[in-house]
Amino acid sequence: MLMYVGRRLLQSVPVFFGTTFLIYFMVFSMPGDPVLALFGDKTPNPAVLAQVTAQYNLDRPFIVQYFLYLGNLFTGDLGVTFSGREVSEILSRALPITMKLVLMAVVIEFVLAVVVGLISGLRKGGILDNVNLVTALVLSSVPPFVALFVAQYFIGIKLAWAPVTVGANATWGAMLLPAIVIALTIFVTGMRLMRGSVIEAQSAEYVRTASAKGLTRRRIIPVHIARNSLIPVITNTAASFGGLLAGTTVTEGIFNIPGVGKVLFDAIRLGENATVVSFVTVLTILYVLVNILVDLLYAVLDPRIRYV
Repeated sequence: MLMYVGRRLLQSVPVFFGTTFLIYFMVFSMPGDPVLALFGDKTPNPAVLAQVTAQYNLDRPFIVQYFLYLGNLFTGDLGVTFSGREVSEILSRALPITMKLVLMAVVIEFVLAVVVGLISGLRKGGILDNVNLVTALVLSSVPPFVALFVAQYFIGIKLAWAPVTVGANATWGAMLLPAIVIALTIFVTGMRLMRGSVIEAQSAEYVRTASAKGLTRRRIIPVHIARNSLIPVITNTAASFGGLLAGTTVTEGIFNIPGVGKVLFDAIRLGENATVVSFVTVLTILYVLVNILVDLLYAVLDPRIRYV
């Protein structure tokens, strides 16, 4: 097991360097001068302009800037914004908020996918199965930002069942509504995977053997059908987790959540290159670690899987 984890970590090294290099290249290839943008409509003094440019190593070749960034990164220095704030300080405030939102959305999505998919798979072709499939089709057809606006208007404004915006009060309860909406718009893929796996598992030999031994339906469904059908759903949930970490920009903008997506959007708009690169680097590391944990979870769900 430890050897497998070590091998996966080694495999993530080129992913890390490749991702950071591409992001660094794309961010610093964007048109415009971020230093000039600091001064707005004013014309800066050439001496001051040169000083600020040298301070952030923007006067050096791209490859030199990249290796200087890596050197600082390995010492825990994520850089400084043009306003003088430490990027690590901004990250320490924004990341926990986004993690709350993403974790809630992913847990709700996983539960919905498993429960609805299991019911549909066990009752293939029945009324519940058809209702679930039609509902899933409708939910997957609605753009997320439309669903977010509709939920905010009716549930937050009209019914006053949830806060309209989150703001600085980023508690679990305040972010429950956007988390539910996100889960409803992304659970369809997991539900279909669960449904297909359940349908396939019911005709598997080990299920027929368990039935022939006299095991009850109540025992066969959770132990032999549901458990073995979870692997593709978990894989999909892990992908959703990684995508949502950096993909909550619209949600955080609509509900005024001061998380990673909102900070990234503001950083791109203001040309805060160090913030963008550092945030994406940290999100990449989190995504790799989550995928390693998911791979290890496979062995718990399916005893046939062993990591040697």
